[in-house]
Amino acid sequence: MKTALVHDFLTYLGGAERVLKVMADIFPEAPIYTLLYDEEKVGKFFPKERVQTSFLQDKPTFLRKRKQFLLTKFPIAVEQFDFSDYDLVISSSGAWMKGILTKPETKHICYCHAPMRFAWDRQAEYLASKDIKGLKKVLILKLLSKVRQWDLVSADRPDLYLANSQSIADLLDKIYKVKAKVVYPPVDVERFQMSEEDEGYYLILSRLSPYKNVELTVKAFASLTNERLVVIGTGEQEEYLRKIAASNVEILGFKSDEEAKLYFENCRAFIFPGEDDFGITPVEAMACGKPVLAFGKGGALETVVEGQTGTFFYQNTKESFLKALNELQKTEFDAQTIRKRAEEFSVKRFERDIKSIVPS
Repeated sequence: MKTALVHDFLTYLGGAERVLKVMADIFPEAPIYTLLYDEEKVGKFFPKERVQTSFLQDKPTFLRKRKQFLLTKFPIAVEQFDFSDYDLVISSSGAWMKGILTKPETKHICYCHAPMRFAWDRQAEYLASKDIKGLKKVLILKLLSKVRQWDLVSADRPDLYLANSQSIADLLDKIYKVKAKVVYPPVDVERFQMSEEDEGYYLILSRLSPYKNVELTVKAFASLTNERLVVIGTGEQEEYLRKIAASNVEILGFKSDEEAKLYFENCRAFIFPGEDDFGITPVEAMACGKPVLAFGKGGALETVVEGQTGTFFYQNTKESFLKALNELQKTEFDAQTIRKRAEEFSVKRFERDIKSIVPS
């Protein structure tokens, strides 16, 4: 069966790209189609010779790094790909690539990380984060209305949806009126060592964007002078977080996977303060036997077990966070129990699930 893989953007190595990497290993002969590609950022995982890009790849670097300016071009770029030679296309999509066009006899399976959230349930949050106001806001709202129209039409194109969590499956049902089978993402738990020792610090590994809510934790630790917080990651809030961080908070910026692994294995606990569609990093922390303090929404509710592998805070406030942190500190967690929970989300389990669904 001739197969192609499809992914929105290969310009950053995040959780969705790690899922795609496992898919690429399952289907080693399949080319990978994407709207934009950055060899410097992802070439190690997705070699250039395997990747086919859209016409947008020829746009100036300035535009390729500012995707918001290409918003009206994405539907056109998605639909210009030719999949007429393929029996099976698997799209890995959090926005655009579920909308590819295929022949009736070509099977299209969409592994959906999320619907187009900036145009739907997180539209207000998106506009606020970009400080969009006045006439500019009116124009963008009109544009997003047109984007939603295309999104609804294109949502009917896959033959089968797979969702990365029940939370996302429920959202797909609400927005697109489609039923999705839940297949949790693969987490490479085998590369982490379980450790019952720690160096006393709490850890965040995240993109430093407003929706990740790292700011709440950094501010909360200002009142915890005897506790250490280590933050790994980059993003538009990095400099701002450095400015507001107290002396007990270290903002380390980018760290390689190997460096980050050591921080996971030596932390006291992992903090996951934002709402995510699934959330791979909490599972990576649990693979090290570390408990997780997470915001009680989204995918974390499906991976972290209250009182066994971590605890939750349910209001986006400093008071709620500190109360949950105190509860975490009072609870005795068993590292082996935590590790065992993480193993339920292994790469082998993902491979088995995908192979049971994909037609042979």
